[in-house]
Amino acid sequence: MSAEIKSNYARLSGITMHYLTAGSGEPLVLLHGVPQSSHEWRHVIPFLADKYAIIAPDLRGLGDTSRPADGYDKKTIAEDVWELLSEHLKIDRFNLVGHDWGGPVAFALAAQHRGAVSKLAILDVTIPGDGADMSQGGRRWHHPFFRTPDLPEAMFGGREHIYLEWLFDNYGSRANVLSQEDKNEYFRTYLKPGGLRTLLAYYRGFPTDVKDNELFLERDGKLEMPVLALGGDSGFGRGMETMESLQRVASDVRGGLIPGSGHWVAEEAPEFIANELGKFFG
Repeated sequence: MSAEIKSNYARLSGITMHYLTAGSGEPLVLLHGVPQSSHEWRHVIPFLADKYAIIAPDLRGLGDTSRPADGYDKKTIAEDVWELLSEHLKIDRFNLVGHDWGGPVAFALAAQHRGAVSKLAILDVTIPGDGADMSQGGRRWHHPFFRTPDLPEAMFGGREHIYLEWLFDNYGSRANVLSQEDKNEYFRTYLKPGGLRTLLAYYRGFPTDVKDNELFLERDGKLEMPVLALGGDSGFGRGMETMESLQRVASDVRGGLIPGSGHWVAEEAPEFIANELGKFFG
């Protein structure tokens, strides 16, 4: 099992986007979470590259994509991905996967371009505006904390790596599910100027995301394309919450649990994820 993974850049209207490509076949788009980058898909891509043309972008402000001052609502970030696919790569129909904050971006992309997304998979996240509490009644304490003006910057400035390492060691099924080498790759991009600002901006865009998604659903109804929803079954994994959330915003949903995985699903259970995606996308 091997795949040549290429690193690419695209000059879009609002950003310069870094993205990975691999394989050939039907287009499959992989959207990463926070505090990660397209690097999170490194173990999944080789399982799928023999059947799919994979595109894995670094989302606005993250990874090696540029860091503009604004535009961190998920509707805008989804339009970045749409511009990459439809205008730069000339792809008009594709399968779509989103993990963590990549999930709400994927939902916003599917809601705005329903005819372009063949099938949608959401991994270990819920959708803002689905009618439930994305922060689990405070269990995910970092959500409201990150939305607090100024305080996270004052506490984390110059010490971002301490918080990032804590997240990686505590939100998986066990400590050290990520190697130090892989943590360092994430540190490389999040410790750049603007890295903390853009990380926080994903959380601070949440109220806008709720309103945007409620409008999508009110105007156009639930998503109609097939949806796969999977949540990690241990640690800070979402469990069945992911599937329950998607059932509130989509009509054709199947899924369940990712065995033995916490939140870092693509790195804790890459073979399981790849097998489930392969069966679902067919």
